[in-house]
Amino acid sequence: MTQQTVLNATHRELGARMVDFGGWDMPVNYGSQIEEHHAVRRGVGMFDVSHMRVVDLHGERVRDFLRHLVANSVDKIETGKALYTCMLNERGGVIDDLIVYDLGDTFFRTVVNAATAETDIAWITRQAAAFDVEVKPRPDFAMIAVQGPEARETVIGLMADVDRERMRALGRFSAAAAQGLHGVPLFVARTGYTGEDGFEIMVPVAHAVELWNALAQAGARPAGLAARDTLRLEAGLNLYGQDMDENVTPWEAGLGWTVSMDEGRDFIGRAALEKQKADGVPRRMIGLVMDAKGVLRHGQKVLTAAGDGEILSGVFAPTLGKAIAFARVPAGAAGDDVKVDIRGREVPVRVVKYPFVRNGKPREGIV
Repeated sequence: MTQQTVLNATHRELGARMVDFGGWDMPVNYGSQIEEHHAVRRGVGMFDVSHMRVVDLHGERVRDFLRHLVANSVDKIETGKALYTCMLNERGGVIDDLIVYDLGDTFFRTVVNAATAETDIAWITRQAAAFDVEVKPRPDFAMIAVQGPEARETVIGLMADVDRERMRALGRFSAAAAQGLHGVPLFVARTGYTGEDGFEIMVPVAHAVELWNALAQAGARPAGLAARDTLRLEAGLNLYGQDMDENVTPWEAGLGWTVSMDEGRDFIGRAALEKQKADGVPRRMIGLVMDAKGVLRHGQKVLTAAGDGEILSGVFAPTLGKAIAFARVPAGAAGDDVKVDIRGREVPVRVVKYPFVRNGKPREGIV
């Protein structure tokens, strides 16, 4: 049965086109996907991300547990900070990518993807038993992401006076509790999935509609999954299930920067990653731009002198006015003479570094 967020009726009242996304009835757009995309790049947009699952971890050994569970090192962060990381299986494949918040010596919070939430929670619970860590899903939270160059000031304007300066000073990839207007408790993180600045806000379910409506009245434009996808790909951010999965290692997904091989830490999947790196990683992820008209789509064949690869995520990028994509190709593939098979036509593409867009502007040489 398809699940609904607490904001479902609100989306429908706004005329959203709804789709099934990972078992959730979610808005794909509210009219113009392009206008929603530009609203985030140029002003402020907001997304219902209440389908994401918040999971709290409590225990005296919770830090030791996370050292074992995830590939990045929680020792890099301190209380109030966030860490992006992958959770791996024993083969080094990515079970999920997630954000971990350090909220104290015995309390960490994680946010996992909607489509993998049940399997993630089951995996985390099994691994936690040996560390006597309590795993507590938080369905009492809704989540709203407010993104764009005007996002933070829009949110801060809806906070209690006592918290406004503190939230204005909140650093990137940091989080803290705060009060909204009328004393509504919020958990505010300066994180996001668009390449723009902003906040991801956890709010009690009972107050989610109120917060959404207040944000809309303050100028935040509702945006759906379609704009979220074009924004995140322009920003060079992976999508689980499309750019990586349980059969893809971080080395093969362009996520080597999220792996910390700190001495003495035996995290799940480390041995497999070490072996793959020693043997030679067979595939790598690259960024592509197509100057010809058309759209790059998931599953299209990528032709290189070293062998064939495939498009992972592909979209028309509104900020660039061109089609862009992630592709996975043989490790020996060079950056020249790469083509994509589009309905039998071999169309030339350029291999470029990503992110494709930085600080709201195309990277040099992309367009």
